[in-house]
Amino acid sequence: MNKTKRKIFETSLKLFSEKGYDATSIEEITATVGVAKGTLYYHFNSKEEIFNFLVEEGMKLLINSIEIKISKCDNTLDKIKAVSLIQLKAVLKYENLLTIVLSQTWGNESRNVFCKQKVIEYIDVIQGIVQEGVDNGDIVNCNAEVLASEIFSLTCSTLIYKRKTGIEQINIHDLYNEYEKTLFNKIV
Repeated sequence: MNKTKRKIFETSLKLFSEKGYDATSIEEITATVGVAKGTLYYHFNSKEEIFNFLVEEGMKLLINSIEIKISKCDNTLDKIKAVSLIQLKAVLKYENLLTIVLSQTWGNESRNVFCKQKVIEYIDVIQGIVQEGVDNGDIVNCNAEVLASEIFSLTCSTLIYKRKTGIEQINIHDLYNEYEKTLFNKIV
């Protein structure tokens, strides 16, 4: 991604997260980036295309992080722990992306459907890990789809916790230890 496209990407991510999709205009994006509309349209055909690019690339990044991390794990529980830790770290590093995706999963407009699809694809990755654990006897026999959704909910609940407490820098390891005491002990 070239420098200008990256700047459009980062600015749009920030504006969509802070103001919402509908309240963010192309004019505001170009003014904040400091480029002409023609430059923006050279990289993206519309605000919707910018949005879809943000979501697509962001969710790919999270899935790739999971695949890399779990490839080094020996058993399913370690894989689930790795996924959970990645999600906690993502809340800090990609809070704007997660805010956008989660806020747009409700409704029936094309961007809502797109965000729902990306979240479902992400949960399906987790579900595959859980199902593997159930099949191998590494974790308790359970509904893999439900448990995968619960694991994904750590992302949502961590965002809410962060906003509720007003803590800018959550101690990921302390929070992870809390999850380890409750969630992980229940599935083995």
